[in-house]
Amino acid sequence: MPDDAPPAVPARILPALTEHNRAFWTGGADGRLLIGRCTGCARWVHPPAADCPECDGALAVQAVSGKATVFSYTVNHQPFNPAVPVPYVVAIVELVEQADLRIATNIVDCDPDSVRVGLPVEVRFERHDVGEDAVYVPLFAPVSSRQGPSAR
Repeated sequence: MPDDAPPAVPARILPALTEHNRAFWTGGADGRLLIGRCTGCARWVHPPAADCPECDGALAVQAVSGKATVFSYTVNHQPFNPAVPVPYVVAIVELVEQADLRIATNIVDCDPDSVRVGLPVEVRFERHDVGEDAVYVPLFAPVSSRQGPSAR
């Protein structure tokens, strides 16, 4: 999924890009979810950090599979932002690469009532242009959902 993600409505609070988080927030341009991995103990580290919290080792950014399972979730029915239609699913997903490698995200491209703990999901990206940069927010959809990138 190269840089073909459509621009989205400005409904999200977007991150300020830093040397530590830039790869995570821009890797979606190439369709890749990039996470830091310790060069010492091989532990995956998220959220982005300067070094490994386990051994203080250096981190090298690597692509993960983008496959995960829903660890926890809630369905929001209250309109927090008028640009975001309700209901929507806020979730914590656990990536398959490591037992505690979790990301806060939204589950998209499905009926909110179909989401459950343990649901297999895969990454999609939502592109936002921020000044001269583009930020790619990782969202997740059920594995059986093949509708392409979300443009909420």
